[in-house]
Amino acid sequence: MMITAMLLVRRRAPAGSYFSDGDRASGVFGVLATGFSVLLGFIIVIAFQSYDESRAGAEAEAAIVAQQLETAQFLPAGTAEDLTGQLVCYARSVIGPQWAALERGQLSESINPWGGEMYLTIKAADPQTPAEQSAYDRWMEQTGEREQARLDRIHSAEGLVPLPLWIALFTIFVVILVYMLFFADPEEGAVTQGMLMGSVTLIITALLVLLVFFDNPHAAGVGQLRPTAMERTIRIIDAELDFVGLDLNPPCDSNGIAR
Repeated sequence: MMITAMLLVRRRAPAGSYFSDGDRASGVFGVLATGFSVLLGFIIVIAFQSYDESRAGAEAEAAIVAQQLETAQFLPAGTAEDLTGQLVCYARSVIGPQWAALERGQLSESINPWGGEMYLTIKAADPQTPAEQSAYDRWMEQTGEREQARLDRIHSAEGLVPLPLWIALFTIFVVILVYMLFFADPEEGAVTQGMLMGSVTLIITALLVLLVFFDNPHAAGVGQLRPTAMERTIRIIDAELDFVGLDLNPPCDSNGIAR
């Protein structure tokens, strides 16, 4: 579209472009483009760090769930069975409705219900032997680690770039494109003029698309974060339970919703 606009403006533009001093105009454009690029690049770096933190949080949360399953087996028998089932439901919930809420940006103010159930279960536990007491302490440590990993996973669910910054970025983008139109020159070839406008538009658009990608790491789409780590943990848990011969009946369906 902007290439077409450039070619249309070029038809009525004066020879040599609308600027009487091309060097001065190029200098001003350089300031505009450089300032915009530096600002956009800085924001992209921050957004990428947030994306990577969410990815690392998802992997850490999944690993801790698998570790807590092992820790639970050293707690009193009734507590161990309840916590094992609730951990499985926690993992299923993360993969199912919890991740769907992440994609909609609606999870930041809610909790995983199975996290609450595990809290009530461990609160009622009465460890007696040294092994049970040690497992109880370890469970509490891992719970804190799991909750922090969950916060890391969901902290960017609503996006990190505030609306005023988006408005500023798109305003500068439009200013740059309009400024480029004043370089229309009928003495230049149509291909050259189209390349001039098209390359600038393509580069800036690509950077903005990249920023949108990193600012919404959980949105459905190519390359976005998926609950791969937790799905792998579910498979590991199933294999471990089968290996030890534990016939578990979790109190939830395959989506982690309570029965």
